[in-house]
Amino acid sequence: MNTDLAKALVDTLPLGTDRFYNPWTDSCVHDSEQNGPEARLIRLAQHLACKAKLILVGEAPGFQGCRYSGVAFTSEKLLMKGLIPRVDNGGARLTDRERPFSEPSATIVWEKLHDLGLAENTLLWNAVQLHPFKPGEPWSNRTPTRSELAHGRGAIHLLKEEFPEARWVAIGRKAESQLAALGIVGVATVRHPARGGATEFAKGLAEIAKASTTTNRALLRPGTMGC
Repeated sequence: MNTDLAKALVDTLPLGTDRFYNPWTDSCVHDSEQNGPEARLIRLAQHLACKAKLILVGEAPGFQGCRYSGVAFTSEKLLMKGLIPRVDNGGARLTDRERPFSEPSATIVWEKLHDLGLAENTLLWNAVQLHPFKPGEPWSNRTPTRSELAHGRGAIHLLKEEFPEARWVAIGRKAESQLAALGIVGVATVRHPARGGATEFAKGLAEIAKASTTTNRALLRPGTMGC
């Protein structure tokens, strides 16, 4: 586990408010007995324990995913099925609802990462790492404002320092603008899989994987700069 990094990332974030929920410091009435801020922090630390080649950045945590899992684009159902590399949840429930949460975008993202052989060396993050919800409706999602995105910049700076060789991929325009504002260069942008974007997302990620493979092979040829 990369516990020190997980704690450092969380320390950059404010506590939850009536418009934001911090998955790693706040508790929810719908958490199962096995789930809570500490369990979510452990999962985040496990997720961070890799030599990241790609860092995929979405917009913000959703109520069906990271709010309860502690890992971006990761749902209760995916964890119970053991489909998230490095994260061992033992099949335990995260919520007290009758059926486990299954987040559509999370399912699409991990399915494609596994298909392309990228899952083991990819980190998932968000432009702002707090779950934005409508006041009085914790089981809802809303788009973070431009000023609210500022809450996420400190953590992204830390990830950039920790994984200097990783390539950044923005999932959607909010993530793209956030990374541009932070001066992170070489960013690829793919369509967000939500709202009918699954096919374009899969196509974009496949093109990134292909380009990365081509580049790595070129660097290994005799007489190139990689030799």
